[in-house]
Amino acid sequence: MAPSTPAAAAAARGALTDQNFSEMNPALSAEVVEALHRGGFRRCTPVQAATIPHLLSHKDVAVDAATGSGKTLAFIIPVVEILRRRSSRPKSHEVLAVIVSPTRELSSQIYNVAQPFIATLKGVSSMLLVGGLDIKAELKRVEEEGANILVGTPGKLYDIMQRNDASLDYKNLEILILDEADRLLDMGFQKHVNFILSKLPKLRRTGLFSATQTKAVADLSKAGLRNPIKVEVKTEAKLMSKDAGQQELGPSKTPLGLRLEYMICEASKKSSQLVDFLVQNSGKKIMVYFATCACVDYWAVVLPLLNSLKGSPIISYHGKMKQGPREKALASFSALSSGILVCTDVAARGLDIPSVDLIVQYDPPQDPNVFIHRAGRTARYDQEGDAIVFLLPKEDTYVEFLKLRGVPLTERECPSNTEDVVPQIRSAALEDRNVMEKGLRAFVSFIRAYKEHHCSYIFRWKDLEIGKLAMEYGLLQIPSMPEVKHHSLSLEGFIPVHDVDVTQIKYKDKAREKQRKKALKRKAEEEAENPKPEKKRAREKPEKPKRKKTGKQRQSVQTMEDLDELAHEYRLLKKLKRGDIDEDEYEKLTGFGDSDGEASGGNASDLDERKESGNNSKAQKKLKQRGKSRGGSRKFEGKSNMKNKRR
Repeated sequence: MAPSTPAAAAAARGALTDQNFSEMNPALSAEVVEALHRGGFRRCTPVQAATIPHLLSHKDVAVDAATGSGKTLAFIIPVVEILRRRSSRPKSHEVLAVIVSPTRELSSQIYNVAQPFIATLKGVSSMLLVGGLDIKAELKRVEEEGANILVGTPGKLYDIMQRNDASLDYKNLEILILDEADRLLDMGFQKHVNFILSKLPKLRRTGLFSATQTKAVADLSKAGLRNPIKVEVKTEAKLMSKDAGQQELGPSKTPLGLRLEYMICEASKKSSQLVDFLVQNSGKKIMVYFATCACVDYWAVVLPLLNSLKGSPIISYHGKMKQGPREKALASFSALSSGILVCTDVAARGLDIPSVDLIVQYDPPQDPNVFIHRAGRTARYDQEGDAIVFLLPKEDTYVEFLKLRGVPLTERECPSNTEDVVPQIRSAALEDRNVMEKGLRAFVSFIRAYKEHHCSYIFRWKDLEIGKLAMEYGLLQIPSMPEVKHHSLSLEGFIPVHDVDVTQIKYKDKAREKQRKKALKRKAEEEAENPKPEKKRAREKPEKPKRKKTGKQRQSVQTMEDLDELAHEYRLLKKLKRGDIDEDEYEKLTGFGDSDGEASGGNASDLDERKESGNNSKAQKKLKQRGKSRGGSRKFEGKSNMKNKRR
């Protein structure tokens, strides 16, 4: 790679540099500068100041910058300027630029941000290609309309290029952009990205943008870029030392205006702490991250039912939602001035939701790289924001782990006087079967997601306190699952609800309850018509007659018994030598003494007169004799076995 071009000094002064877009070199066109001014952009961020001149100077770039640093404009502006400088107007199906990003939401966002700038180009059209739409309709649209700029996800671009190769012409492609390159590869798109690269001409400009650098990204950079210039933009965060009043600067991968905190609390108190935290920050725009889609579905139902959060706008957003509801949820939350979005990591990257004040990571992410992206939904550009992560007591080493990765956190004390919301959650579950079932599904999905943590040495699922976790979720009972059945996980802390038959809990939704009753009735009728046959007891198999052991087998068994007995006697002899037992006890234990114990009942003065050397020699002599006698018996048995064998 070519020499690095860091912009750390500019980043340290603030989120924006002193560089104006109107004064850049190479100069931007008046149309683009005007479009920037209309959008409220006059000065560059560090990544924009470092990247745009290189791309406009016909160089490939590999950009590593913190999330929220303005990477989108850093590649949209060069794309538009490069196409403006072409001498001839492009044909309708002549593709000149391709922008690839990992998710539908991010692709849609890039497409929408680019529209005011693409509108300044005459005769240039663009097209958004993302999943969730019928591929046949998409192919027909591509054939009929064509496009000069393609923005889309790897999967959809792969389908279009593979099935409609003749319709679009890529021979004159000017520039390729790979946004969130690390995520492109993490999500299993490597095959698709390689195929896209193979279809495009090698003589092009390429920009690779990522907030985290991995080996896969480095390999992709080597394969898809020609002698790229590395643009690395880092911020410096103020770290509070343990001594009050002292601060030190340290490298950070998070936005400059972001304040990161962590709170350590017991699992059984975690949901109560979350609710208390949301109440304290009411009036703010908050995103709360959970581990799974089932967890999002559950808490999106439970939180509005709690007394302290009634009336607060709470919107759910996760990857298993259909495209229409997902877009509607995102648009609704973006339009709010205050509210709560409960979501999964599908909302962790690239989404530029305006004016988010606070990020709550209720469940730490499976991939530590995602931690930065989650937190980066706030404090974007020159704004400030806060983020907090909830940790269990056994997860505290995660803080030091993040610090080593350039993500410093400060501790927030866990308040002890918060209201316990578990009784309210359990009451809601008793009143509505939907709440109870969603809680069970969320709990099971959380345990299984926890097992998949990349930092398994910090997040050890076998150390989970299942009883306390079940209380956190407000469960009425602990579900029967293999992780609980077959492993000795702690059930301590769970308080069961007595005198409740969970099979009798009804759905609040009358239509669902009616459907459930019908299903139960149908099942009962089927069982009555076709009763299950009683399981027949398996007949006890007669014991097989034991085969007579061969001489060698008998000799081997006898040898093992003799060796065990000799080892036992040798241990007793060592005790005798040390004085732990006397000679009479030794004789009793080895079987040389009288069975009725009279041998040990002799004259005490005679026992005192014996010398220790005599005692030891006598015991050794007896052990030797015993060993010889056993050896002889084995020899005799061996001979008799040989005779039997001959017969």
